[in-house]
Amino acid sequence: MFFRTPETLWTRRTHITVSQGDRIHHPHHGIGKVQSIRRRSFSGENGSRFAEIYFKRDRVTLMMRENSLAGTVRAPIGPARAQALLDHMQAWHGTVSNQWKTRANTHQAVMDEGAPRAYAEVYKNLRVREQNDALSAADRKHLQRCTEFLAEELANALGMPSSEAVEQMAKATQI
Repeated sequence: MFFRTPETLWTRRTHITVSQGDRIHHPHHGIGKVQSIRRRSFSGENGSRFAEIYFKRDRVTLMMRENSLAGTVRAPIGPARAQALLDHMQAWHGTVSNQWKTRANTHQAVMDEGAPRAYAEVYKNLRVREQNDALSAADRKHLQRCTEFLAEELANALGMPSSEAVEQMAKATQI
């Protein structure tokens, strides 16, 4: 479902099946739990099936058409992928532009995809810049967002509190 090859970014499937109680990942809201799936009628359309998904971090419930889930959500990573993500974060040594606006646009585009590996790379890049006191306001915003999303995903996968996941992330990004 996720990797095309071990080296590529995570992708979404063309079809995803969810059941009540399943956890999913949304690129803007993080990890959510499917509260229910039922037929609803809105704006004259009869009988479409909708999944009602609650996102604890944002305290928001979304109703999404079941047939449009695949283009938006994915299954959260599991324990093996979480450890691989921490290992990748530790080993990764990429760079981005020194111009804040170019860097901010690049980071935003990557984060909009919701791929954990991309979030990890942005997070590490910004942590390195932070250690050198070189963060712009946009960098700080992106670092906060990466921290929240990665911590939530790692905590979910590894069965630990978010605060412990943040510690693991910080350890993986030490220079």
